[in-house]
Amino acid sequence: MVDSTFLLNDEQMRAFISNGFVKIETQLPKEFHQRIYEQTEEAFEKDGNPGNNILPRVPELGKVFSDPSVVGGLTSVLGPDYVMHVHRHPHVNRGPNEGGGWHKDSYWGFKKIRSHRTRWAMIFYYPQDTPLENGPTGVMPGTHCSESRCENEKDEQHLPITGEAGTCALVHFDLWHRAYPNTKDKMRYMMKFQFTRMSEPVAPAWNCSDHSWLGSTDQFLWARHWDWHIGGSSQTPRSNLSVDSLCADLDDEDDSIRLRAISGLGFSGESSVKTIGVLAESLSDTNELVRLNAAYVLGSMGSPAVSVLSDCLSDESEEVRLVAAHGLAQMGSAAVPVLLEGLKSADALRRAHCAFSLGDMGKLSGAGAGVALAKLIRDESELVRFTVAEALGFVPYESEQVVSALCSLLKDESGQVRYEAAYGLARIGSKAGSAVKALTEALYDEDNRYVSGHSATALQRIQSPEANESLINYLSSSRWCSMTNKESTF
Repeated sequence: MVDSTFLLNDEQMRAFISNGFVKIETQLPKEFHQRIYEQTEEAFEKDGNPGNNILPRVPELGKVFSDPSVVGGLTSVLGPDYVMHVHRHPHVNRGPNEGGGWHKDSYWGFKKIRSHRTRWAMIFYYPQDTPLENGPTGVMPGTHCSESRCENEKDEQHLPITGEAGTCALVHFDLWHRAYPNTKDKMRYMMKFQFTRMSEPVAPAWNCSDHSWLGSTDQFLWARHWDWHIGGSSQTPRSNLSVDSLCADLDDEDDSIRLRAISGLGFSGESSVKTIGVLAESLSDTNELVRLNAAYVLGSMGSPAVSVLSDCLSDESEEVRLVAAHGLAQMGSAAVPVLLEGLKSADALRRAHCAFSLGDMGKLSGAGAGVALAKLIRDESELVRFTVAEALGFVPYESEQVVSALCSLLKDESGQVRYEAAYGLARIGSKAGSAVKALTEALYDEDNRYVSGHSATALQRIQSPEANESLINYLSSSRWCSMTNKESTF
């Protein structure tokens, strides 16, 4: 049971949505973090980097993720039924060095379409004091929806996450980040753990006192993400500028002026033919955030903008097709007919984008989406099959055909598809009881460790006697002994 005292408040939640991270201070004593640091050093000395095995190698580390502040933060952004992902990694920054390169984390080798909605998050935990000179993790605030870095890197904001031992950062999975230079001889450790949402939001999961978006109006998409988190529509601020003035600003050479104009059009609530026309032109803007926010604004308009976004799914530019997919996902039910039709396209990328949009809109895809997606489980495109597997875990469960389709995908030749199929079954949870046999076989996947890990998560969430028995048998045969190392094998 989460202690509501430690849930995020409105201000913190708005900061997370717009910046992509928020700092959290654990309630654990300094002596605890010192023990974690010492045990981590010992593990590295005896066995090297334990990688995914860091938790059984340093079992006491688990207390960090049951800390009420950490639980409260994760619950606030991922909902009450989030799960710890099977991938985790202790990052070491040995000084002196120049730090690492800016990057987004990958999904273990596969170039998936990234959802902007908070279905994945990370905790960065520091077991030691981490001042700037000790090489903390740096982040680029507000970049979690950006596929690329700024064309002019001088415009980027770089922020080091510093703090005392026990400091945690709750981070959107897609936020750009890096290791800062470590100018000291002392080792800097950062434990990166991943967590995922298992159900779509129906109400605020944080201490919400005001459903209105009162954060920055620089980007319309942030207000839309707030709406998604509260499980409905909020009272958004209205632009004070005229629509004609905003449309005129879209011709400005300054990226920031065009971005504010796009967002202003979104907050205006205007959906005239003229507005749709200028927004359609902005979908091919040279600036990614302008393109993306234009798609979000069009998505908020509903039916009048369906054809514009649908046509852009066939655009020669991959960038335009991608933002159109995000816009259609934001549109919800009004976009469903064209997306279902798009699943039949001869163009593999269009099929993949349509599958993504249906999955990303979640419950709004409605009855019939799962059955339509299930027809693509033998698609020639690995990207399509992967995206379908992911989408099937998000759309409303209406038919046993969905579970059957995911069970088939558990046997796909692609390990990437198999692990997403297992995770789709995990999201379905107790309704996926018929998948126990397939998941039990997948536990012993020899080619992809995450197929096994996701299958274990699925069985845990199914919770039937058969699922529990399979899981216990598997865990018994794969028991990890944290005391075993190259110096002591008995």
